[in-house]
Amino acid sequence: MPRIVLRTATAAALTATLLTTAACSDSGSGDGSGSGRKAQSAAKDAKPLEWGECPAPTALEGGGQVPGKDWQCATLDVPLDYADPEGQTIPLSLIRAKARDRKKRLGSLVFNFGGPGGSGITTLPGAAKEYEALRKRYDLVSFDPRGVGRSAPVRCEGDKQLDAYYAQDSSPSTPEQEKAYVDGIKRYQQACERNSGAVLPHVGTENAARDLDRIRQALGDEKLNYFGISYGTELGGVYAHLFPKNVGRAVFDAVVDPTKTSEEGALGQAKGFQLALGNFAQDCVNRGAACRLQGSTAKEIEANVIKLQKQLADKPIDGIGDRKLTESSATNGIAQALYSKELWPLLEQGLDEAEGGQGQLLMALSDALNGRDQQGRYSNIGAANTAINCADSKDRYTLEQTRAKLPEFRKASPVFGDFLGWAMLSCTDWPVAGAWETPDVSAPGAAPIVVIGNTGDPATPYEGARRMVERLGKGVGVELTYKGEGHGAYNSGDKCVQQAVNGYLLDGKVPGAGTVCTATPSAPSA
Repeated sequence: MPRIVLRTATAAALTATLLTTAACSDSGSGDGSGSGRKAQSAAKDAKPLEWGECPAPTALEGGGQVPGKDWQCATLDVPLDYADPEGQTIPLSLIRAKARDRKKRLGSLVFNFGGPGGSGITTLPGAAKEYEALRKRYDLVSFDPRGVGRSAPVRCEGDKQLDAYYAQDSSPSTPEQEKAYVDGIKRYQQACERNSGAVLPHVGTENAARDLDRIRQALGDEKLNYFGISYGTELGGVYAHLFPKNVGRAVFDAVVDPTKTSEEGALGQAKGFQLALGNFAQDCVNRGAACRLQGSTAKEIEANVIKLQKQLADKPIDGIGDRKLTESSATNGIAQALYSKELWPLLEQGLDEAEGGQGQLLMALSDALNGRDQQGRYSNIGAANTAINCADSKDRYTLEQTRAKLPEFRKASPVFGDFLGWAMLSCTDWPVAGAWETPDVSAPGAAPIVVIGNTGDPATPYEGARRMVERLGKGVGVELTYKGEGHGAYNSGDKCVQQAVNGYLLDGKVPGAGTVCTATPSAPSA
């Protein structure tokens, strides 16, 4: 399970895909960093974009259909290494839908949906309805960041090898299992270096932030209007630090805590996913006989989830095709479903079916998290996620350090603690050194940035929003709290959140600091 993961699509679209899938089953920094002053002048030579028809997304982007007639695509060449701006270049792929009201157009609104490793080329068209109000006055724009999709993608293992990699025991309990787990990580890293060694030193967030400024200029915008979600908030914070005078109207939603190390971030996620699982279980209990899961309290439902994990560790059950649902893939599937309250009915159904020996739905959820399509092809979200995280973070944990931290992780989350604790080894022996312990997001002089924290967010815990506001600096970060569930707030459909965000992005009205929006209770699930 990656440290920071992506909300890959709208919950409705993901639900339809998952149900179809289950039903069809056979059973030193290489960032080229420089000073902020150098960064301000780095984008002088960006050329205007030439927009044309969009091709179908590649398998590395997650596949899918050609976007509709409203969508245009373009390519922007940027330096591979910003320390050598006249040297080798790489292509960045972009997509846009033009603003509907051309007379009142404000410019472009650039989205990064997170990951790191998520393809904006595939995500924006699928999520565009959620942002239709913003399209009235903005061109909606997104892109595949460097190392992602069709923008000089990081490649590691092939599809068959990835099936085995994601099925392996990710919470080893014996010396033999530990060795197998560590060996699996080493094989994966060696494949990344063998297949993508030339780009690995250059895929870090600071370089991606410099790319954002190239995109801004190529779009013809004096300021960057930006909507960052999940990891996109970290990217936005680093951009604001490097280019404070170029920040236009910006929103950070589902905020990554910029003060936490890799270990602290993983521990925070363990607590966040456990909190979300408890909220899911309590919701099920509150529905009484309508809940398909056994247990009269939330704790009893959670205990049954742990029991299922142990059973799968001993004996995997039928999954999709000839693949078995293992403990690791089941835990991945549970995590995926906790990203949105709209997916809770699928989690309930998946757990119920798995307890009866059928693992198709939990495996479909796991596949969605890992970027596997119904043809068995993987996007490169996992490879890019690892490469970007390891290029950013200096943290390299030994096996002994990881073992010593496991009790703390297990205390934080009996369900997810082991998996997130062992994942601390993901960057150990990575061939590229990390850039920082934590990113610098201080942005004195930048325009106000609306920073939204969701109290029920599993992947980016609520406290991160407050710390982002503090680090951005006085007069820059404006905190908005959403008392709800799921990863992110604007995409929840909450009218209070959307009115506050739309008021700022469309009309320049900054929300009052400390604004609180509370989710309206939904009707009981069927």
